[in-house]
Amino acid sequence: MAAVVWLWAVASPAQAHIASNGFLSLNVEGSKLQGAVELAMRDVELAVGVDDDRDGRITWGEVKGHQRDLELYVRSKLVVGDGTTRCSEEFAGAEVNERVDGNYVWLPFTATCGGSQLARLSVDYRLMQGIDPSHRGLLSITAWGTTQTAVLNGEQWIELDHPSAWVAFVEYLKTGVWHIWSGIDHLLFLLSLLLPAVLRRGDRHWEAVPMAKPAFVNILKVVTAFTAAHSITLSLAAFDIVKLPSRLTESVIAASIIVAALNNIFPKVTEGRWRIAFAFGLLHGFGFASVLADMGLPPGARALSLVSFNLGVESGQLAVVLAVMPIAYAVRATQFYRQTVMQWGSSAIAVLAFVWLIQRAVG
Repeated sequence: MAAVVWLWAVASPAQAHIASNGFLSLNVEGSKLQGAVELAMRDVELAVGVDDDRDGRITWGEVKGHQRDLELYVRSKLVVGDGTTRCSEEFAGAEVNERVDGNYVWLPFTATCGGSQLARLSVDYRLMQGIDPSHRGLLSITAWGTTQTAVLNGEQWIELDHPSAWVAFVEYLKTGVWHIWSGIDHLLFLLSLLLPAVLRRGDRHWEAVPMAKPAFVNILKVVTAFTAAHSITLSLAAFDIVKLPSRLTESVIAASIIVAALNNIFPKVTEGRWRIAFAFGLLHGFGFASVLADMGLPPGARALSLVSFNLGVESGQLAVVLAVMPIAYAVRATQFYRQTVMQWGSSAIAVLAFVWLIQRAVG
C-alpha cells in the first residue's frame, strides 16, 4: 500500500484533488441551445498542450492563443444532437473560472439543433478519453422550466419534456458512488481510521485482536460515526443552512488525514477513533456538498436527490470497507501488516496529505 501511495504521489504531485471533473451546462430554448464547457486548466494542457514555454505555468495569453485548438478538441469529443443530426455549435471567447481545485477554462457556445422544438437530447461526452480514465462530465441542463443533472461518460439520452424522478435518483446515486471512489482524500481518511480496527494497542506496540468481534465493532463504530457526521453537514450545506469557504473545508480535510494517519504511528487515541471520525466527518460533509453545488439540486426533488447522493456515498464507502477489511483481518497478525502497512503506509498517507494541505492552503 505504501508503494502504491508513493507512486501515485510522485506521478501527480500537482493535484490536490484526484478526480478530474468537466462541466457541461445547457439551456434549451426551442431548437436552440445556450451552453458552456468547463475544463480544468491542467486537463486543457493534457488534451491540447497550451504551455508553449514549458515553464509549468499556463498564462491567459497561452490559453487565448490556443482557443482554436481547444474548440477543435471539444468538437471532436463532444457531440450534442437530437438523435438524427448533430447540433451546429458556434463558440465564443474563452474565459477563466476559479474553483477550489484550481483554474478552469470556460468555453461558451450556442448551437442549433434542427428546426423543431427539442423533446429529447443525445449527449455524447468523451472529453479526456484515453488521457484520464477518472474523468467524468457533470451535466446541468435546463429545459421546459426544469433542470436536470447527469454524470456523463459516453453517450446518454436526456428526456426534456418528461423528466423522470427515477432517472434523477439513479444519477445522483451514481454521482455519490463515483465521488467517494474518485475522492481519494475521503477514502484515505477513512482507511487511516480503519487500519487499526483489526489490532489492539499492547505495551507500546500493536498486536492482533484475538477474535473477529472486536474488529467488527471497531469498524462499525468508525463507519457509523463518519456516516452520521458527514450526513448532517451535507444536508445543512445542500439546503443552504450552513456554508463554509471551500478552501477552508478542503484544507481541514487534508489536515484530518494527517491527524488520522499520524495517530497510527504515534497512538494517542486508540479506543475512541470513532470520535475522530465524527469530528472530522463533519468537515468532510461540506466537501461532499461541493459536488452537489456543482451539479445543483433540481427544484421539486431536492430532498430525493440529496438522499440519493448520500446513499451513493454510503454504498461506495461500504464497498471499499468490504473489499479492504476482510484482507486486513486475515493478515492482521503478520509483521507485514503491523510494520509495513501500519507504520510505513500511514507515513506515506500523512506525507501525501501534507502536500495536499499546502496546495489547498496556498493555492
